[in-house]
Amino acid sequence: MENFPGKSLYAVKANPSPDLLRVLWDSGITHYDVASIAEVRLVAKTLPEATLCFMHPVKAEEAIRQAYFDYGVRTFSLDTMEELEKIREATNSAEDLNLCVRLRVSSDHAQLSLASKFGVEAEDSKELLIATRQLADGLGICFHVGSQAMSPQAYVHAIERVRAAIVAAAVTVDIIDVGGGFPSVYPDMEPPALKQYFETIDRAYERLPISYSSELWCEPGRALSAEYSSLIVRVEKRRGTELYINDGAYGALFDAAHVGWRFPVKHLRRDASEEALTGFSFYGPTCDDMDHMAGPFYLPGDIMAGDYIEIGMLGAYGCAMRTKFNGFGSDETVVVSDEPMASLYREDRSAPMAEDNVRVLRPNG
Repeated sequence: MENFPGKSLYAVKANPSPDLLRVLWDSGITHYDVASIAEVRLVAKTLPEATLCFMHPVKAEEAIRQAYFDYGVRTFSLDTMEELEKIREATNSAEDLNLCVRLRVSSDHAQLSLASKFGVEAEDSKELLIATRQLADGLGICFHVGSQAMSPQAYVHAIERVRAAIVAAAVTVDIIDVGGGFPSVYPDMEPPALKQYFETIDRAYERLPISYSSELWCEPGRALSAEYSSLIVRVEKRRGTELYINDGAYGALFDAAHVGWRFPVKHLRRDASEEALTGFSFYGPTCDDMDHMAGPFYLPGDIMAGDYIEIGMLGAYGCAMRTKFNGFGSDETVVVSDEPMASLYREDRSAPMAEDNVRVLRPNG
């Protein structure tokens, strides 16, 4: 809020917790990127005064209609003429729409690609931009450089595509939405400071021919929610360097299993271990072999069944991906006041001293 040179929307899909939504609202986030009618309802119920932007490029016509007429949504994204026509019909040719055309851009700098599913190619965008301009009260261009973008240059390349599209279509653009992709800190993933991203985006945006008359937006999800929560798991069994824990691929550790994400970990024991760190893999509680997190996750070599592990930086996507598969998935939420295990917002501060949270998080033990 203090450093991005434009308007920040929160991408609700990263973590739809109503408690987090209220924290963000109290911190000044007034606009929310929603991707489904269920998210529209959730944010409208939790934050009645929030501005909702329906930024999924493919929406059911009934979802558009309900969002517009029942919840006051006025901002929608699209990437095809068919979606534009769907929005026109569902809103009865409304004249108060902000319509953002999504361009396809490279995800080369991102850990997780978002380049293949959505977005019109820049060279094919002329007709769509012109048609959307005729229907929209406010015309926007949006893109997404991919999740966990590790270089600010990703946004420079994307904004150059925006420039080419604007010049080719010769349209007035009211909104430039650089999407999400802003990173967090994980083991072996140390991105530049967020300030570098913001400064780079600002310079590239100012060179656009419409910067003097348009608004700059972004839609961070991970960067606003990753540090919000940790997961405490119990070791149920040890087999060599394999630890069987009570959460996994069908729960909050979806990314650790399916995309090989390594999260920071911490051994929780009343008496700190003095053993050297060893690389472990995890198995989750279900009966499936795919319920496996390869890691490696570095923990003391004497860890054993009954010990607890804190797995950090799970505020983004971890809570959102949980299921009840095989009957697992129950949990308890406890509010703690210690610092997150890692933070991109602490680059100018020394890391806080490690705390033993076992007493707080294990009231019965």
